[in-house]
Amino acid sequence: MVDKHAKDPHKKNKVALYWENEEGKREKYTFWEYSHLSNKFGNVLKELGVLKGDRYLMVLPNIPQFQQIFLGGVKIGAVPIPASIMFKAKELEYRINDSGSKLVVVHTKYADEVRKIAEKCPTLKNIIIVGEGGTSAGELHFDDLMKGASTKLEVEKTRSDDMAFFCYTSGTTGMPKGAVHLHRWVPANDPSALYWAAYKEDDIFAHTGALNWIYPLGNGFLYAWRWGVSVLLYDGRFVPERWFELLERYQVTNLASVPTAYRMFLAVDGAEERYDLVLRHCISAGEPLNPEVVKEWKKRFGVDILDGIGMTEIMVYLSNMEGMPIKPGSCGRPQPGHVCAIVDDEGNPLGPYKEGTLAVRADDPGLFKEYWNKPEKTAECFKKGWFLTGDTLYTDEDGYYWFSGRGDDLIMTAGYRVSPFEVESVVNEHPAVLESAAVASPDPVRGVIVKSFIILNEGYEPSDELAREIQQFVKERTAPYKYPREIEFVKELPKTQSGKIKRKVLRELEKERKLGKKG
Repeated sequence: MVDKHAKDPHKKNKVALYWENEEGKREKYTFWEYSHLSNKFGNVLKELGVLKGDRYLMVLPNIPQFQQIFLGGVKIGAVPIPASIMFKAKELEYRINDSGSKLVVVHTKYADEVRKIAEKCPTLKNIIIVGEGGTSAGELHFDDLMKGASTKLEVEKTRSDDMAFFCYTSGTTGMPKGAVHLHRWVPANDPSALYWAAYKEDDIFAHTGALNWIYPLGNGFLYAWRWGVSVLLYDGRFVPERWFELLERYQVTNLASVPTAYRMFLAVDGAEERYDLVLRHCISAGEPLNPEVVKEWKKRFGVDILDGIGMTEIMVYLSNMEGMPIKPGSCGRPQPGHVCAIVDDEGNPLGPYKEGTLAVRADDPGLFKEYWNKPEKTAECFKKGWFLTGDTLYTDEDGYYWFSGRGDDLIMTAGYRVSPFEVESVVNEHPAVLESAAVASPDPVRGVIVKSFIILNEGYEPSDELAREIQQFVKERTAPYKYPREIEFVKELPKTQSGKIKRKVLRELEKERKLGKKG
């Protein structure tokens, strides 16, 4: 990512990162600087007794220290685990204990959530605070640790099949699973870098998302730096007008985002005339991109948006690609080197226009190794030499893939994957709630939103006030993007004979109500 460029006299002083935050503060760093800064943090970890294979949690916003802390760990064979800054104490506690993390690196703004549960995490040895402000008893400050650290680091001799990092993925049953990625993951995803993101050496690349999510982590950091591409990183809320200003100021040529953000960009009247943009390439993932956005973006900005489909376990492996005819609404074709198929419940490939589960060949080097400490869950995903993604798709006569829905009820909203199980678990904690079901509900801006159907306990009556109270209750106990933006109070929920909630029935009801059609 950095060392090979730092050793190249033509690239060592090239800007690796342009950074700006919501307050307008700006910084930039070269590949040479990041090589040394990541070495320093590698030495910090060694001094704290972190060894090859040890895990540590990162709770950081989009700040320049993120890459230092991630790469410093990888260089010594340790295993960073990016986590959302929106997670609350219980969500962090689960990830620390499930992974057996030795330390947490957390920004001062979010440190209180870690402090609440530190004593409940037996493997946790150290808390490192990043950002302005002091530390509490027993905590360490990032700046103090980095001051005395050497820039000379003996890099661990890792193998391609050693653990590199985790990313937690949501599931519909049970708690989130740690998808273990190996050191081969970045070069194994060169097809995505070369044919989907299609980096060029003189690109300025920007991703509108947060680095703790695997899509920006790959495209907006690891893949781009592997190919020596300069990256723009923004720390702040997504506001389309502000982002247009950033695209203009830094002359961004290559943009990655999600359908919700592209729809918000298009809602800015006259943006194509108001801003001096030099975009040559745009990509999208995280949820299906509707055809109207593809057509309107091309009309207004003269650039195709290349949609792709991926997941935490492998990232984007199937996409539209440069030079390939675009069929608006399709998520494209398998990238060179990736072998995919639509299979039935037994793992047998299906022909065109037959819906089934999207599968990736199990020996794909970009595929995750396992779900940490969950061998049964890992085994469930593999059948007849295929990894089963859980997405339902079909192919057409030209080999293009078309998304139909989630086979496992995951809700994809505004670029986030939300587990209904996690939403229901929090909603059901409210004293007024007897039972609930969370499903995806169509929305013109976000594509879909989280909606909760709720059965109330005796003594409680449905009201708008109670709905708002439950929404606030959820916001305070879980990441805000998970809260139900709509609540409907019901007398009963559709269930199977074994008592499982039929979320599919509720999803189809929502589609029929809002889109006027079934399925």
